[in-house]
Amino acid sequence: MRIRTLLLLLVLAMVAAFSALNWTVFVTPTVLSLGVTTVQAPLGLIMLGLLMFLTAFFLVFVVYLQSTVMIDTRRHTKELQANRTLADQAEASRFTELRAFLDVGLKQQATLAAEHRAVVLARLDALERELRLTVEQSGNSLSAYIGELEDRLAPASAKSETPR
Repeated sequence: MRIRTLLLLLVLAMVAAFSALNWTVFVTPTVLSLGVTTVQAPLGLIMLGLLMFLTAFFLVFVVYLQSTVMIDTRRHTKELQANRTLADQAEASRFTELRAFLDVGLKQQATLAAEHRAVVLARLDALERELRLTVEQSGNSLSAYIGELEDRLAPASAKSETPR
């Protein structure tokens, strides 16, 4: 139990013990003035009845406050759960949108990569053809130069090989 509850129970026990010890004084009739008239009644019992009435009233009030707080807590919990569900759905929606955006971006990147690859391969093929052509032309030119040198060297060697 909490300390306030223990303190309240202790005070109520002390009032009950005080009332039990002084019961004869509590039930002794006394002349009481009500403002308009006077009445003879036991003052202790009237005061004890008022104390019990106030205690019961405050107990009902505390129960009412706690039940109101519990109802509000339940309502807030339900609202919080509904908001949490909405937030989860919104987050899932954002993830779905992000996934769709990334898929589109990745497809565009793949398309661009394929296009660039095709361009690079076409360029490489063209360069390879040019290189082959250049090598072939260089080979033909070299063969022509070698043939021309052989033709020039052949008469000179034929002159040197003839007997004198």
